[in-house]
Amino acid sequence: MEKRPRILFTSTFPAPFITADFESLSKIFSVVWIRSHGVGALLEYVRTIVACDVSFSWFASVHSAFVVLLAKIFRKKSIIVLGGADVANEIDYNYGIWNSPWKSVIVRYGIRHADLVLPVAEALAQEAMCLAGYDGKNIETLPTGYDSERWKPGAPKEKFVLTVGATPDFVRVKKKGIDILLRTAKRLPEVPFVVIGIAPEVQRRLEIPSNVQCFPFVPQDELTHYYQRAKVFFQPSRHEGMPNTLCEAMLCECIPVGANVYGIPAAIGPAGYLIDGDDVAAYSGALAQALAAPASAGQTARERIVELFPKEKREERLKSLIASLIDNR
Repeated sequence: MEKRPRILFTSTFPAPFITADFESLSKIFSVVWIRSHGVGALLEYVRTIVACDVSFSWFASVHSAFVVLLAKIFRKKSIIVLGGADVANEIDYNYGIWNSPWKSVIVRYGIRHADLVLPVAEALAQEAMCLAGYDGKNIETLPTGYDSERWKPGAPKEKFVLTVGATPDFVRVKKKGIDILLRTAKRLPEVPFVVIGIAPEVQRRLEIPSNVQCFPFVPQDELTHYYQRAKVFFQPSRHEGMPNTLCEAMLCECIPVGANVYGIPAAIGPAGYLIDGDDVAAYSGALAQALAAPASAGQTARERIVELFPKEKREERLKSLIASLIDNR
């Protein structure tokens, strides 16, 4: 029996979109996933990469740059997936690894020297080339993919606005545009808003209007019910890669309203409403229009994600790219 190529798969934390790549690659390759950080993880990389053919790291970081260096030393191939924070340099609210002078030097090495860099949105590719100061010859944009059978409509739509996003601190409040959302909600006091993902300690420090319900993260099955019930999904982020919750909501026929930045317009396109800048009045108008739109608008949103970002498309391209790297090693 032919030996399957081995992949060292690394991330400093687990997430559904990372797990999706691990599961799809495990169908054809032998994959070892090291999902930790710190010195212990670095030592584990050294021990594991010797027996692997390719390294596959989610997010450009100090850890993934070290993996790229090890791949060079042991003559292996290396891949880094860019997700968003790894090409962010938002000085105003201190978001992104490039705000650190020493980390940015290491991350620049990783991006420039990986055999393949896979940003999930074209806007991230442009940011990577600018921040790393090179021509991006190792970059190929490859969006995340979504399971249209996992995320699908299944309940009558209700006229409320839904936002989902991890908000454990006030840096993420600014990054996710939660402050914009709260100001917008004040302009639409008759419209119910539901926000999922805000940590309780952050909620206690925010001025939350009476028409806004905030929850910490909920299980995925419960999240599906919110997607299926909400008529509108609101993504006012100031920085975002390919927004996973937005795409999942669109598959559940939520009408999208979002900021015209980074990966958000790639997801929404002409299937929803895109707003420039922190324009609360424009957001309010767009949300009102979306809430009044016919059901066909939600169907159009779903059709866009089904057509452009199926999980099978990402799976097949990943397998092809990795097989090519192994053949050319």
